[in-house]
Amino acid sequence: MAKKSAVEKNRRRRAQVKAYASRRASLKAIIMDRSKPAEERFRAQLKLAALPRNSSKSRVRNRCELTGRPRGFYRKMKISRIALRDLASFGLLPGMVKSSW
Repeated sequence: MAKKSAVEKNRRRRAQVKAYASRRASLKAIIMDRSKPAEERFRAQLKLAALPRNSSKSRVRNRCELTGRPRGFYRKMKISRIALRDLASFGLLPGMVKSSW
């Protein structure tokens, strides 16, 4: 089990990303629009830089929903490789069979 503080920090980051998503998207659209004047694009860049760092989507860490483990994460199921193996061994994941050779 991961530290509760790390899991909680990541949860707060997800909430902040969601709250600032529209603001960040509009500023990025202004920055990328080459038809706009350079001064306006620069002002948008400064506003984007002034937003909280944790509102950026790249700051969010993928973590296992069950254990909070940050590594070995399967996006499709949102769990770590270890949790996936445990659930598959107990037969709780339909269609998964333990391999043997």
